[in-house]
Amino acid sequence: MAALEPFQKQKILLHCVRRFREIHEELTEILIAEGGKPRKAAEAEVERLINTFQIAADAVTQIDQGRMLPLAVTAAASGYQGIVKQVPIGAVSLISPFNFPLNLTAHKIAPAIAAGCPFVLKPPSLTPISALKIAEILAETDLPRGAFSVLPCPRELADLLVTDERFKLLSFTGSDAVGWDMKARAGRKKVVLELGGNAAVMIEPDTEINDALINRLIGGAYNHAGQVCISVQRILVHQQIYTEVKDKLLAKLKTIKAADPNLSTTLVGPMIKEDEAKRLKKWLDKAVKKDAKILIGGELNGVMFAPTLLENVDHSLEIYRDEAFGPVAILEAYADFESGIACINRSRFGLQAGVYTQNLNKMLYAWDHLHVGGVIINDIPSFRVDNMPYGGVKDSGLGREGIQSAIRDMQEERMLVIKA
Repeated sequence: MAALEPFQKQKILLHCVRRFREIHEELTEILIAEGGKPRKAAEAEVERLINTFQIAADAVTQIDQGRMLPLAVTAAASGYQGIVKQVPIGAVSLISPFNFPLNLTAHKIAPAIAAGCPFVLKPPSLTPISALKIAEILAETDLPRGAFSVLPCPRELADLLVTDERFKLLSFTGSDAVGWDMKARAGRKKVVLELGGNAAVMIEPDTEINDALINRLIGGAYNHAGQVCISVQRILVHQQIYTEVKDKLLAKLKTIKAADPNLSTTLVGPMIKEDEAKRLKKWLDKAVKKDAKILIGGELNGVMFAPTLLENVDHSLEIYRDEAFGPVAILEAYADFESGIACINRSRFGLQAGVYTQNLNKMLYAWDHLHVGGVIINDIPSFRVDNMPYGGVKDSGLGREGIQSAIRDMQEERMLVIKA
C-alpha cells in the first residue's frame, strides 16, 4: 500500500466512483432494506458515497508530499539541509456506525487508500451489507493482496481492533461511552473519535420565518427518524418570535407521520431496533412526569416512533442533556443572543450548532464563543459537505473527519537531514 503511486491510488478510487454510479439503485435498496432509511435519504447517501470517493480521488494529487526545511538557523547547523516527507502511518483499524453505513464507511476507507494505509474495517453489526458491497467493488481494483479486510462481527469480538499494537491508528464513529472506553484501551496508537451529539439551532428575531426555514428545521430533526449525530435536537427561538415559530412547526408536523421507508414521500421511517425505541419512550415519559409538554407526537408502535416536539423540558433529564438519537426535538425560548449561546454551550456535547441571524457581529460572536467543532450560519447543524473538517469537542469526540483531515491523520512526517 505504501508503495502505490498517486496515479495508482487515484485509479482505484475512480474505479469505485464509476462502479458505485452503476449500482446506485442496488445500493439504495440495500440502505432501505437493512437500516430502514427512507428512500430519498437513501438516494442522497449513495450520492454522498460517490462524492466522498471522488473527493478522495481528487485529493490524491493535492496531498502535501513534503517540504524543504532550512536547518542553518544556528552556526552549529551550518551546511545541513533538511527535507520532510509524508509517509503512511501503517495499518489502521476502522469501526463504522449503522446510521450511514455507506458514507461514514467511505469516510474511513477512501482516505486510507489515499494515504496508502492497509486497513481492517468492522462494519456496523446491524447494517453490515453496505460495507460488504463496497468491499466487493474494492476487490475489483488493483489494491495489493491483503490491503483490506471487512470483518462483520459483534462488538465484543472486535476488541483486537482496539488493543492490537500492529494497528497504528483507530478511527471509530459511534456512541460517546463506547468511544472513550476504546481510547482508554487503545495503547500507543493514534485515536480519532466521531461520537455523539446534542445539536442545537438558534433562531434570532431578524430571521424570516418562512416555509423554507420550517421545512429545514423539521428535516434536520426528523429525517431518518432522528438517527443522525447532528440531528436537530434542541430548537432555541428568541422569545419575540417563539409563538410564531411554534405555531408553524406544529402546523407542518401535523402532516408528517412515521411511515414505510420504501415510499419516496417518507421523512420519518423506523428506528433501528425496538430496544432503542423503548429507551427513547422511557426518556419521554420521564420528561412528561417532570412537567414537560408534548406539543405533538409521543406515540410508539414497535420501531415506529411518531415525530415528537416537546417544550418545558427539565435540563437535567436524559432527553435534554444526552443524545436522543430518535425523532424527538425540544423547543425553548431565550431572551437575548448571549444567553442563547450560553444555553447551547451547557451541553456536554459539542459537534455542530446552527445559528440563524443576519447580523455579522453575531455570526462572528457565535464562531468565537460556541464550544463546537462547526458553526453553521443560517442553516441547521445537520449541514455537512464531505470535504469539510468534521468532528467535535467535549464528549463529541477527538480529531476530525473529512477527506483531507483524515489523510493527514493517516500519515506522519519523516525527516531527512543531509550534511553538505
